[in-house]
Amino acid sequence: MDQNLGNTVRRIGILAHPLRPKTAPLAEQITQWLESRGIKTWMRTTWDAMLARPLVPGSDLVIAIGGDGAMLRAARVCAPENVPVLGINTGHLGFLTEVSPEEWVGSLDKLLAGQYWIEERMMIRCEVWRGDLLLGQSEALNDIVVSRGAIAKAINLEMYIDGDWATTYHCDGLIIATPTGSTAYALAVGGPILPPQLTNILVAPVAPHLSMDRPMVLSQGVTVKVVITPHTLTEVVLSVDGELLASLEAADLIVVRASDSVSKFLRLRGRNYFYRSLLDRLEPRIPVRNQRSSTNNQTANNQIANNQTVGDPSESRQNQP
Repeated sequence: MDQNLGNTVRRIGILAHPLRPKTAPLAEQITQWLESRGIKTWMRTTWDAMLARPLVPGSDLVIAIGGDGAMLRAARVCAPENVPVLGINTGHLGFLTEVSPEEWVGSLDKLLAGQYWIEERMMIRCEVWRGDLLLGQSEALNDIVVSRGAIAKAINLEMYIDGDWATTYHCDGLIIATPTGSTAYALAVGGPILPPQLTNILVAPVAPHLSMDRPMVLSQGVTVKVVITPHTLTEVVLSVDGELLASLEAADLIVVRASDSVSKFLRLRGRNYFYRSLLDRLEPRIPVRNQRSSTNNQTANNQIANNQTVGDPSESRQNQP
């Protein structure tokens, strides 16, 4: 579903990764550039969710400077307020980001000219229960992972889909992912790639042993419940988008369903960007220049071979003894 910010962008927030030295100077440059064009800004270079969340309401856009981790944190803060995020990549992979640091001026010019579209991505909501006590709750853009702790010992997890028992995993962990998360940890354990516009939940076990070993794509709207079985005697932890949410015990219950919040990313590239961006990272490619060079070299080699085989008559006579 597409959406537009309107004719005028009046207020933009900037969230810079606190541990990357290049992000703070870049955030200051962008702030000055926007304010020189009459746009109000707020900026955090040492931010956390509690400090950033009160600043988001009333913002037309939030610019996240960093890698995919910065995008995940910004998305979780901005989604409840329906505020889109534009990512500037200063990280390693930058799969969720949109702009390189070298091209931010031109990109923001396009944004202010209205040359963009907004992509929506589903999120999932997690609740952790110990009996009638709610231990914690959170939302994820990538995934929710139930896994063993520091000791290399398998755990036992019962999984229920819409209230019915599905299977019991004997494994190192279980990944419950969104389509966005299908290209993250779930991909590393052999899960399928889901286009970001889908609203299905993906379940993928980590190192399963003598139990269900196939990832599953579940129907839209399902509720997934995971119970730590009494046979699990080792430490179990729950993480949300890579951040620890809770330490778990036997009989604890994790409930996961689609969130009411939707992450929104501002895009400047074409609408089929996802597949090209994905393949550029996963598929070894020969640069076009090298391809042309190789083609030219091969053509030259073929011509030489043909000349040596057929030859010019005059040249053949000269080469005769």
